[in-house]
Amino acid sequence: MASDVPPLVLDIDGTLTDEPGRLDPRAFDVLPSWDAPVVLATGKSFPYPVSLCHYLGLERNVVAENGGVVLANGEVTYTGDKERAQAVADEFVARGGDLGWGSFDDTNYWRETEIAVSLAADEKLLREVATEYEMDVIDTGYAYHVKTPGVEKGIGFKRLCETLSMDPDEFVAVGDSTNDTSTFGVVGQSYAVANADEAAKAAADEVLSESYMDGTLSVLESLQE
Repeated sequence: MASDVPPLVLDIDGTLTDEPGRLDPRAFDVLPSWDAPVVLATGKSFPYPVSLCHYLGLERNVVAENGGVVLANGEVTYTGDKERAQAVADEFVARGGDLGWGSFDDTNYWRETEIAVSLAADEKLLREVATEYEMDVIDTGYAYHVKTPGVEKGIGFKRLCETLSMDPDEFVAVGDSTNDTSTFGVVGQSYAVANADEAAKAAADEVLSESYMDGTLSVLESLQE
């Protein structure tokens, strides 16, 4: 029997969280019982969305590191060039930059295809070094991500859909950042929460009046009506 609700592709930070960045516990009320596939698509390093799927009781359908890592049907694919991203980070530090995460860098410790740098860092220097190494820098509102050109959430999501033999147009997406715009461009319907940046708002089919998890819940509730 076909499901009455569509499959979802959801960002995490700013979308399933509250303003301080904590996972909103209401995610545990609605997502485990969602009667269609749920994909988590995030800029976070690979273990974070995998762990979240585990604790939510979801199938491990994951797009991590802005599309650099994709997991679907137990198959993992990598597209980002971590060595070149690390070379940018090393040169940035050598020129006086600071990644900004302290002595134990849990932001990058498990990251496999890119490097994230604190928003407090010297953006001009970071972009200068990244350009020299032919790498991109995107500002997600949570960090600067040094990533391989052409690697995007939306491309990773399309790859995931191919693995699952699903059409991206079947999905509803919710997000809040410029790194969600590529996902918005390939799904059937997209929503930007009220706290979203201008790029996400411009790319979304609809901008919500509610922020963070309140906005996401408003979408999910409307899809169940």
